[in-house]
Amino acid sequence: MLALLLVAVSLGLSNFAAAIGIGVAGIDNRVRVQVGIVFGVFEAGMPILGLALGHSLASTLGHAAPGVGAGLLIATGGYALIQAWRAGAAESVPTQQQSVGRLVITGIALSVDNLAVGFALGTYHVGLALAAAVIGAVSIALSLAGLELGARIGTRTGQRGQFLGGLVLIGVGAAIGAGLI
Repeated sequence: MLALLLVAVSLGLSNFAAAIGIGVAGIDNRVRVQVGIVFGVFEAGMPILGLALGHSLASTLGHAAPGVGAGLLIATGGYALIQAWRAGAAESVPTQQQSVGRLVITGIALSVDNLAVGFALGTYHVGLALAAAVIGAVSIALSLAGLELGARIGTRTGQRGQFLGGLVLIGVGAAIGAGLI
């Protein structure tokens, strides 16, 4: 059980970092719920999908996953930078512009490497339902903590929050691509 909890925390740390980037731009309760659901579902669902795909396919996808995830996060962060630039320095981007589609892309990017984790969990004889529940719960908790931390940072950065959030997402993507997260 301790090993499962440690795996869940290590998987959830990238969600924590990305949630900081989302929170910096400003959040409301609706965004909190959306981030928790999207990140939790993908973090819990990808290992199940990996186990269902089998060892060879999960392994193949697992080797490409960091690059794919990094690219998606960098693109999402770049999009946020473009949106911040278009809004101008004097105007903040409202929280309502945080689209579900962008959250889904971010959720996929953060959890695509979990495909290979699913097979590994199968070899350790960990119950899949328990693993998915623990990984999902830890992911949600870390995501919500990241959102709160990001929101606090965002109140201090003022209207540059969207720009800073985009930079954080790009940084998380680069860290994943470099194998640091």
